[in-house]
Amino acid sequence: MSQTEHLLKTLPNDIGGLPADRIERIDHELEPWEKRCHALADVLDFHKIISTEEKRRGVESLGAEMIGKLTYYERWIVAFANILFQKGILTPEELAKKMDEVERRQAE
Repeated sequence: MSQTEHLLKTLPNDIGGLPADRIERIDHELEPWEKRCHALADVLDFHKIISTEEKRRGVESLGAEMIGKLTYYERWIVAFANILFQKGILTPEELAKKMDEVERRQAE
């Protein structure tokens, strides 16, 4: 298989069998925002707004560089935002406004 064929047939998360560092398996308590992210995924799926398959494709569409830089739940959040933007359910301006509101609340 040529390098081009390989790139077309594999996605950024498709790293099985490739050389990598040892995986450190560490159980840890999720941060509150991570728990909320997981709950958001469940709500979006329950209400048929974003399916598990859409979320997976959304994460993979971030590309290898972004996937490598973001944590597990950060990938989910970015994918959710992108999908909601694409569906016209949320705009970047609305998200920015809400993020500013949350930041102001936390500063109080």
